[in-house]
Amino acid sequence: MGKHEINAFLGKGVTFEGRLEFAGIVRIDGVFSGEVETGGTLVVGPEAVVTGRLDVGELSCSGKVDAEVSALRKVVLHKTAVFSGNVRVPALVIEEGARMEGMVAMGAESESATALTAG
Repeated sequence: MGKHEINAFLGKGVTFEGRLEFAGIVRIDGVFSGEVETGGTLVVGPEAVVTGRLDVGELSCSGKVDAEVSALRKVVLHKTAVFSGNVRVPALVIEEGARMEGMVAMGAESESATALTAG
């Protein structure tokens, strides 16, 4: 399997509730509610709706996500993304047009800077 090949796919019109663990890349275009745990990449398609808790290596979001997210490497919110929840990540990319509501923590340095400016 190639470096950028998708390991699994939850298609449009499919609803899944539960816990998802995987390696590599998984794309969701349907409705998912629950927990995701992976060191790999979760791709949320433009028509997808994802709710719950996401512990991922990377998140690439073009759809709707309402979740607590912890990412090891990066979160990308593409222009069609609608994100609600809290994010803990070292690198966050938000394209123009994406919507985000929630808190962002980007490591110990950012947390210290936030505490200094808030105090």
